[in-house]
Amino acid sequence: MSDCKCSCGEAPKLIFSCSGAADVGEVADRAARRLTREGVGRMFCLAGIGGRVSGILKSTEAAERIVAVDGCPLDCARRSLEQAGFKDFVHVRLSDLGFRKGESPATEGNVCSVVATVTARLAAD
Repeated sequence: MSDCKCSCGEAPKLIFSCSGAADVGEVADRAARRLTREGVGRMFCLAGIGGRVSGILKSTEAAERIVAVDGCPLDCARRSLEQAGFKDFVHVRLSDLGFRKGESPATEGNVCSVVATVTARLAAD
């Protein structure tokens, strides 16, 4: 686990994750929760984006960075953010990393792999 870093005075990095019914959705969700616990960013409400909840939209507009983590090529997180007007964000799709629906259980190894990928993508941008 990485060290938590203080984000005092900084706009947060917000993480929007697929939390779908498939195993890849569970992996994406658990990875977003782990990234939050490790202080990489803060998981935020994708349903609030889809529902155009004003406070959630305003908080997202003020974010330092936005991350979308999708389990499969349907890209529900990416599409929800784009339909709400957000265009500049890091997008990680688990199927691009070799994860497949019905074949990718939410094991510690799978979750850690996604956490490492998101962390590296944020560091590279």
